Amino acid sequence: MNKILKNKIRVTLFFTISLLLVSCGANKKPTKAVEYIHNEGKAQGTYYSATYLQPEGKDLQAQLDIFFNEFNRSLSTYDPNSLISRINRNDITTIDTYFETVFTASQKVSEATGGAFDITVAPLVNAWGFGFGNHDRSKEPDLSKLMPLIGYQKVRLENRQLVKQNNAIMIDVSAIAQGYSADLIAAIFEKNGCVHYMIDIGGEIVCKGSNPKGKNWQIGIDKPVDDSLNVSGELQTIVSITNRAITTSGNYRQFYVKDGKKYAHTINPKTGRPVNHNLLSATVVAADCTTADAYATAFMVLGKDSAMALCKRTPDMDCYLIYTDKNGKYQVAHTEGFKKYMTE
Repeated sequence: MNKILKNKIRVTLFFTISLLLVSCGANKKPTKAVEYIHNEGKAQGTYYSATYLQPEGKDLQAQLDIFFNEFNRSLSTYDPNSLISRINRNDITTIDTYFETVFTASQKVSEATGGAFDITVAPLVNAWGFGFGNHDRSKEPDLSKLMPLIGYQKVRLENRQLVKQNNAIMIDVSAIAQGYSADLIAAIFEKNGCVHYMIDIGGEIVCKGSNPKGKNWQIGIDKPVDDSLNVSGELQTIVSITNRAITTSGNYRQFYVKDGKKYAHTINPKTGRPVNHNLLSATVVAADCTTADAYATAFMVLGKDSAMALCKRTPDMDCYLIYTDKNGKYQVAHTEGFKKYMTE
């Protein structure tokens, strides 16, 4: 599913595929030579990669392909026949488990963030030239017509259907769905006996156990240089992580400049306008990728100080924020708990 609502920042991964005499169990002695398997490809409008150790050396690529097809049929706004597309057209449609889970999670994050995260922001994202609309950037949208359609309180689930206060309301779960899909792939790996794996879907990462070198997974966080072509590749820092999920959101990949003004893809649901503050990127570490994904978007809406305050009072979560000071220089702020992941 294409993630235009929220640009998923490319996270550089450092690993070497090698042969190791290890077992899939954490405490069992190896019984045979097994190999870390690496799968990659396109999914949800982005790229994915997965590196994992399976007990019999079984390649799970076919299971991943089946999953991605099912997931897109539910939540892809770029598939006109998907469940979410039909809901946006007001077809009378019974929701599935994917939709129900991601919708319920979204509403909880919306409540916790005071509406900074809001899946009804879709009409605004499209109107500003992002999202799944026609990308008309010739003029600023008429917010007086659009803002009445925005608000997570204006949609609810009832009898396994989405009920809207206004039929013109549209939803886009791109800011949480990729994280959710990473969690679901982790569940596939667990079902197949894997305890060492790393999953990356467009920068939404879940990792467990050890990498092929027997160490924690090494994840690079990009330096937030304006780079719409995604060619910079310069790193801000590298973190060492296992048994956690990590994701980064920012405004330095998806943006455009018109009449000398930069328009970022992150839209503030409260103002209806692209965010305009000094927070350049937000990296979130949490127990699951669904949570990390959604909060990273919310933090980019809230800005540095509010994001840090919210993260500190949210259990089992840490963040790493890159921002500019009054002189335009890069600065970093992070929670105390984030220190344990830092390698530099």
